[in-house]
Amino acid sequence: MTQELQEVQTTAGASFGEVFDASVPVSFGNDAIALKAAKDGAALYDRSHWGKICLWGDDRTRFLHNQSTNDFNSLKPGQTCETVFLTSTARTLDLATAYILDDAIWLLVSPNRTQKLIEWFDRYLFPMDKVDVEEIAETTNTFSLIGEKSHTILANLGITLELEENTHQLVQLADVEVRLATGNGLATAGYTLFCPAEDAAKVWQQIADAGAVPLGETAWEQLRIGQGRPLPDAELTEDYNPLEAGLWQTISFEKGCYIGQETIARLNTYQGVKTQLWGIRLAAPEKPGAIVLVGEEKVGQLTSVVETDDGAIGLAYIRTKAGGAGLEVKVEETVGKVVDVPFLTRGYLD
Repeated sequence: MTQELQEVQTTAGASFGEVFDASVPVSFGNDAIALKAAKDGAALYDRSHWGKICLWGDDRTRFLHNQSTNDFNSLKPGQTCETVFLTSTARTLDLATAYILDDAIWLLVSPNRTQKLIEWFDRYLFPMDKVDVEEIAETTNTFSLIGEKSHTILANLGITLELEENTHQLVQLADVEVRLATGNGLATAGYTLFCPAEDAAKVWQQIADAGAVPLGETAWEQLRIGQGRPLPDAELTEDYNPLEAGLWQTISFEKGCYIGQETIARLNTYQGVKTQLWGIRLAAPEKPGAIVLVGEEKVGQLTSVVETDDGAIGLAYIRTKAGGAGLEVKVEETVGKVVDVPFLTRGYLD
């Protein structure tokens, strides 16, 4: 984060804390207002601490096609997709969003995954591969608009183009060229904007002045868990595959071989998903890692939890045979109910 951006956000009421070794706005002192804006207005979330990786070279598309779950060969410049990087046994490394440019592909990855993915790519790059990998987080800032009126904020900024779903385009924001993309990392209306780091403070201020409500990391965590977006080291670990994690929408079942493909294909063909990620509402918060019970039977494990004004909400892996939405459970000694969350998809299990 640039000093200028931090000063602008401090003026807006931000308090800062360390999140994944980065100083980020934890709260703007307005969490309840920001969460309401994210639902029926427009909230502005700084994602600059998320990882950003750029792949250059003639073989970049082929390489990512072979490295992850989505079909990169079918994508054209100006399109985006979500994709998952897997181990050879289909365990999840990260959920990423890819942006196809004319001469490169950008990956927006989880805040704690940049270095691991770059090292992972290096394992599979050979001297003859025409692929260069570069971290671009220091030179590019990322902001997301979240909420049903995000388009109104863009209109207030003079941006009136209609982007199709899963696309991005360069736009002019005052005197700054910004890359605008549909989507914001959640299953809700909004956009993501990329701008040069030297212009980040100016862009942030213009978006806020146009009516977007600043939203900090504390509120984002409530949104993430309430929506069901899985996070590395919590829901995305080497204990689970992307089918179990509810990331069916990121997987092409028609494409050819990629790392982890055999396991994914087998699980899909033989309907072998034995556990699933669900939302869970709790009477009181419990710690991640707590056991989920039906009666005295262990049926799952809590992975994330956060307190809200309406009680505690969490995410948990639940055995498929135990049931799904509506299931009454106990988490340690706390009663809870399994609920649907909008970010997750279930393929043949729906």
